[in-house]
Amino acid sequence: MPRATNAQATKKRRKRVIKLAKGYFGNKSRLFRYAKDAVWRAGKFAYRDRKKKKTEFRQLWIIRINAACRPYGISYSRFIAGLNLAQINLNRKSLSELAIHDPVAFKGIVEKAQAALQSKVAA
Repeated sequence: MPRATNAQATKKRRKRVIKLAKGYFGNKSRLFRYAKDAVWRAGKFAYRDRKKKKTEFRQLWIIRINAACRPYGISYSRFIAGLNLAQINLNRKSLSELAIHDPVAFKGIVEKAQAALQSKVAA
């Protein structure tokens, strides 16, 4: 099989970039010169935000847990400390889901965390 010439390779590369830029506004979707920059920039943001998404979800779960703990008279940080003392190993995602969908079970966990904190203070 013969190798592609330099011109063929360039054309293939340009077509690939233009295809990736489909849907972009104005010249960024039609002209290679602008599409190349737009695609590179979009890829940079996509890479960064795949990492950032994990941080944002953890922050959301913490906010939800804190809001669910407050009616029981305990802050998020004290709640997590109580969970550690009670050796309850639930991640923040599952705690957040419990707080939203099963408040009765969440209340039980909060009470166990508070009891563990009380027993530490008494000891």
